[in-house]
Amino acid sequence: MSLTRTTCPYCGVGCGVLAGADGTIKGDPEHPANFGRLCSKGAALGETIDLDGRLLHPKVNGVDADWDTALDLVAQKFTAAIAEHGPESVAFYASGQLLTEDYYVANKLMKGFIGAANIDTNSRLCMASSVAGHKRAFGTDTVPGTYADLEQADLIVLVGSNLAWCHPVLYQRIAAAKDARPDMRIVNIDPRRTATSDLADTHLQIAPDGDIALFNGLLAHMADGGKLDAAFTDNHVNGVAGAIAAARASNPADTGLLPHELNAFFTLWARTEKVVTIYSQGVNQSGCGTDKVNAILNCHLATGRIGRAGTGPFSVTGQPNAMGGREVGGLANMLANHLELDNAAHRQVVQDFWDSPTICTQPGLKAVDLFEACAKGQIKALWVMSTNPAVSLPDAGRVAAAIAKVPFVVTSDIMEKTDTNDLAHVLLPATGWGEKDGTVTNSERRISRQRAFLPAPGRARPDWEILSDVAARMGFGDAFAYQKPADIFAEYVALDGAAAHIARDLDLSIFADADYAKMIPTQWPRNDHRFFADGTFYHPDGKARMIAVIAPVLAKPRFTLNTGRNRDQWHTMMRTGKSARLSAHLAEPYVEINPQDAVGIGAAHGDLIEVQSKHGRALSRALITPRVAKGQLFAPMHWTRQRTRHGVINTVTAPLTDPVSDQPALKSAAVSARVYRAKWYGFLACKDEPTPQTPYAAIARTKTGWQVEMAGEQDVGDWEAQGRSLSGQPGGDLSVQTDPATGSVRMAIMNNGVITALLFASPKPVVVSRTAINAMIGTNTPAILALAGRSPSDQPDAGATVCACFSVGRNSVLAAVARGAHSVTALGDATCAGTNCGSCKPELAALLAQAQLRLAAE
Repeated sequence: MSLTRTTCPYCGVGCGVLAGADGTIKGDPEHPANFGRLCSKGAALGETIDLDGRLLHPKVNGVDADWDTALDLVAQKFTAAIAEHGPESVAFYASGQLLTEDYYVANKLMKGFIGAANIDTNSRLCMASSVAGHKRAFGTDTVPGTYADLEQADLIVLVGSNLAWCHPVLYQRIAAAKDARPDMRIVNIDPRRTATSDLADTHLQIAPDGDIALFNGLLAHMADGGKLDAAFTDNHVNGVAGAIAAARASNPADTGLLPHELNAFFTLWARTEKVVTIYSQGVNQSGCGTDKVNAILNCHLATGRIGRAGTGPFSVTGQPNAMGGREVGGLANMLANHLELDNAAHRQVVQDFWDSPTICTQPGLKAVDLFEACAKGQIKALWVMSTNPAVSLPDAGRVAAAIAKVPFVVTSDIMEKTDTNDLAHVLLPATGWGEKDGTVTNSERRISRQRAFLPAPGRARPDWEILSDVAARMGFGDAFAYQKPADIFAEYVALDGAAAHIARDLDLSIFADADYAKMIPTQWPRNDHRFFADGTFYHPDGKARMIAVIAPVLAKPRFTLNTGRNRDQWHTMMRTGKSARLSAHLAEPYVEINPQDAVGIGAAHGDLIEVQSKHGRALSRALITPRVAKGQLFAPMHWTRQRTRHGVINTVTAPLTDPVSDQPALKSAAVSARVYRAKWYGFLACKDEPTPQTPYAAIARTKTGWQVEMAGEQDVGDWEAQGRSLSGQPGGDLSVQTDPATGSVRMAIMNNGVITALLFASPKPVVVSRTAINAMIGTNTPAILALAGRSPSDQPDAGATVCACFSVGRNSVLAAVARGAHSVTALGDATCAGTNCGSCKPELAALLAQAQLRLAAE
């Protein structure tokens, strides 16, 4: 089987992948982002390329249609809305999972031919505050760092970034660098103790949104201690005095840190020349996210720690092509090729190059405002591309209701059933990863190719082709007569050449003569280029600007909700949810709660917690842990209405946005929490996909079928009928065990002697081995043994998954410890756990410590 050199479709690290049509997936050892490493999600890509659940034909009002019918309708509806209500009445909502070529065509159609800027993207949720902060400081949206800087730094400061789970390959690069140079220091700044904290020499458990007070405090400390680079700031930076004055006005107590913690951090940063500050969603997803970014940039500018190897601020992006979208103007306040939408000369260059009949003259609606406009009836036609805003945006219940109010909604997607697709009038089947060709740009400005190694399934088409076909039907065919992605990329590069006289950071000239088919991963403007090495920035005077930022007055609600990601899942699980092993680690919505808070609300392990705000409510399993501070909660954002009932956490988050970037604040929602008092709890394993309608349900793939965690508020009178209904199996032989003393029920359904469903229910959270029960589905295990809820003696129970890369369970790890594996390295040798992406190493270390304590006590 030949392997195709392509790029991973997950986070912004941009790892190279060698992929085969048979599902073979390997890391590309020649790709400079990962050098062959892959995380658990990347390694499982081969398990996500099947056609189960795929959208394979256009659909109009739920009925299969041909492409001409669907595209004619889309063009007619958009054209009619524009004619009657003006170009501002239509909108596109795109995604960082689009390829650059797709993004370019969508941006060109909306801004240069429809004549509005109402195209925004889920990247608004990811890195808009970084864009705004960069532009304020540097004059352009320039990411100055490279991955090599992470290995050359003497101090790495991770701010609001759980790199171990969200960017595991970068985490491994840093871990390897620290192993090679033990003197390297790592500081992890996060309100929550995460897997990344275990790599750090210091974890600063900062208060939510305490970052500005922290970096203002650092700036003031260095100014007062004579640690600034006066020569650099005198020649290359404006706004120094105002930024320092604002920094001195900040109250260090607003960080939530103790004086000795602050002093140690300030001293370490000030005395270390080679500092890289990596920041991610904990900085960006905030009501003051842009100011947080500038507080960080201020410290680097004031000390000249920028533009040199091993130094600088570094924004790592959450999506595979967030950077590519920024480059081609995928946000509502940007033009293509890093040109300014509010600059008439820039607009003229773009309009002339596109030979377009019109061009937008003002910023369009940004993500949260766009869907608010939908709710108000201002948007008459909406096109959602490759994303699921009915789940991912804050106040997700209102967003879903807003989409439902739009007179005409079209989506282009690879999956048929999503929360957003359920609200659309037209569904357009797009090609997915492995089926489409194009480019993506990673967090270090490296453009790589995604290449097809699978045929387009059914009637699916690439996004750029769908957009171009609609553009032609709207009367713009000559400008969208692309034959292949290479044509679009060449036009994108040519536009950059047409704008070469305008001072910008973007320079694509290195790609002008590139062979698209053979293109290798390459940074712009050239590999290993050091932006700002000569002290020149992109404001008109050539200087950078330090921005005076004021730390916010922090509210103190009873509970603050922080949302984020799981190690093995991605966005709304449309892709990763297909993989049984990725679903095995954390298979249902959960909320982390501090042990003291758990006592305060009367929650025990396994209870369900109802998290509520004025916007909505969500039910999640209690995960009681000191990883979160008292008064704080953490919940992952992945679960959709397709996978859970009442578990969509963004129904709770508020539509609060940063005033500069309009990025939603998803890290610090004020909420209440209480125990959900269910009458019964259940665990179901079954062969066929179930559709439970219980008040709480969470569905996940398994290697043998499906599993469901359930709970209900009403007593169940007829468990036989309930069990058959929940499993979707009205027939088959039934075995039931009941225990009147405890109220528990155990049920097996068998067809021709093969187990097709197992149900365990109890008035209390069900305690059984999920791994063992799932493994018995599809086997001829006798019902009496299956209902015991334990693995047969000849099939050891591996336990809950710890390492998703190699499907290593908790019990297997503990058994290896008992056999003499007394280090994480030894556990890897014995079980393979932790030897691929390494994201499970902190969990392995914790299990090892617990086991060694027990062994010592025996």
